Amino acid sequence: MEEQEVLPASSSTITVGQQALASCCGAIVTSLFVTPLDVVKIRLQTQGHPLQQGKCFLFSNGLMDHLCLNCAETTSTAPCEWYNRPGRFSGTLDAFVKIARHEGVRSLWSGLSPTIVMAVPATVFYFALYDNLLLRMRRRRVSEVWAPMVAGGTARVAAVTLISPLEMIRTKLQSEKLTYKDVWRAVSKAKQSEGWLALWRGWGPTILRDLPFSAIYWSAYEYMKKRLIKYYSLKETTFSISFASGAVAGSLAALCTLPFDVVKTHRQVAIGEAIIQPGEKALPTSTWTLMRTLARERGIRSLFSGSFIRSL
Repeated sequence: MEEQEVLPASSSTITVGQQALASCCGAIVTSLFVTPLDVVKIRLQTQGHPLQQGKCFLFSNGLMDHLCLNCAETTSTAPCEWYNRPGRFSGTLDAFVKIARHEGVRSLWSGLSPTIVMAVPATVFYFALYDNLLLRMRRRRVSEVWAPMVAGGTARVAAVTLISPLEMIRTKLQSEKLTYKDVWRAVSKAKQSEGWLALWRGWGPTILRDLPFSAIYWSAYEYMKKRLIKYYSLKETTFSISFASGAVAGSLAALCTLPFDVVKTHRQVAIGEAIIQPGEKALPTSTWTLMRTLARERGIRSLFSGSFIRSL
């Protein structure tokens, strides 16, 4: 009976429009908080080793990982892109202060504008689909263990499948300096040379990371939230309960899927650089092969690099 008392307040009283609005606001707030952290991380990484033309890096706005290409040729007269600007930072806090002081506070949100246009709709779609799938499963009395796991995994697969072609097109636009009028021409060219599946290149390793992450996250989140509501004898969740449940569930899911995240990063960077320089040696196509290669050449610890940052 306790479970039935909680469900209506969290699901059936919220419309699809309200879900979309809440997801949109949450996505924007998340990106505004997380983007400065990733900007500082990238600036710290590149201050000693600037990115050369044709090299790639992953930029995260807190919602999605976006593949970014350095297409600008580094010269003494050309202005540096934000990720290659010179700086002598001794640490994270020092980088925050110096970037804001010498380049302006807005520099902490460099690179956000072109990525948030795609990330916000994808996030809204993901959360709205999850909420509605979870509601339907609960109405059909699906187990509380399996319902959030299946709903979360299904919603993530759908969102990644939807956004992958758009992300590939965005990468090609950036690398080839195309205009929006040339988008269809680029898609047609990719279809003729490699088929439609070329637009979903990199889908595999992304799903291998995001599917278990979503399944673990939503299962842990719903379980913890339900237990805390019962513990405090409440009829519905509160902000503090949702926040605490989300924080613990997110850290747990991130740590469990970290090796797949490391492999996904290597695969995406290799794919991006292959767009500009097709002749370069590609990384192994198999995710498991790449994982074994990293473990053999750099040690098992390389598969868990960045565990602290990832779990935040």
